[in-house]
Amino acid sequence: MSITHLLEGALAIAWEEYPKMDLGHYREIVEQMADDLQLRLSKPHYPLRIVQEINQYLFIEKAFRGNDTDYYNPCNSFINNVLDRRLGIPISLSIIYMVIGDRLGFPIEGISFPGHFIIRPQHPDLEIFIDPYNQGDILFPEDCEDKLAQLYGQRVPLQPEYLEPVSIRRILDRLLNNLKLIYLRRHEPNKALASIERSLMLNPNVPTQWRDRGLICYQLERFTESRIDLENYLQHIPYAEDSQVIMQLIREMQN
Repeated sequence: MSITHLLEGALAIAWEEYPKMDLGHYREIVEQMADDLQLRLSKPHYPLRIVQEINQYLFIEKAFRGNDTDYYNPCNSFINNVLDRRLGIPISLSIIYMVIGDRLGFPIEGISFPGHFIIRPQHPDLEIFIDPYNQGDILFPEDCEDKLAQLYGQRVPLQPEYLEPVSIRRILDRLLNNLKLIYLRRHEPNKALASIERSLMLNPNVPTQWRDRGLICYQLERFTESRIDLENYLQHIPYAEDSQVIMQLIREMQN
């Protein structure tokens, strides 16, 4: 998958919620932002200059920012709303940054940092990370370790895998998982279920998603579907920590 697929995937997720939205309109917004930035960048494009220009444009002039006051609003995950409201969460703001970077010929990869999401320019002369949720803060590995401590409230060893890039498919899957958790918090099981269904289209063989779908179907009294998913979950992870609870639910549905 390419960065173009990332934008199209994010738009498709939003389109499920807003089926009347004009997809072309939002593609044009992104293209216009990239065109505006392209005019500012003289050749050769020095990598740090590109980062500075993107940060100035997105976070100062366009006033994109992280939504600290209403973090769990689902609008923060739908790319059309993020472009309209200029408010988002780490992953949605990172998607916009990555797509614009790609349009400028400046590839950027996503980093699925624990409890957060950051990005990294794919340039040999620029060993930095960028935090779009915090106005494009430039981070070095030691800064990432500090951020990890802030997220967990204590010092946590920075494992190498925390800074490994993730695929486009994984980014879209994480976006959908965020929506699933948000809808569960808001007690909207049907929307949470739809997020799981879309996630399983990207990655069909994820037992924890079968479990979650089975639990939601149980809540919705769709017992046949629930049993199938929960039994599949236990078949693949027979010694799961929640296996006893899941087995009890299955027994209840068999009676």
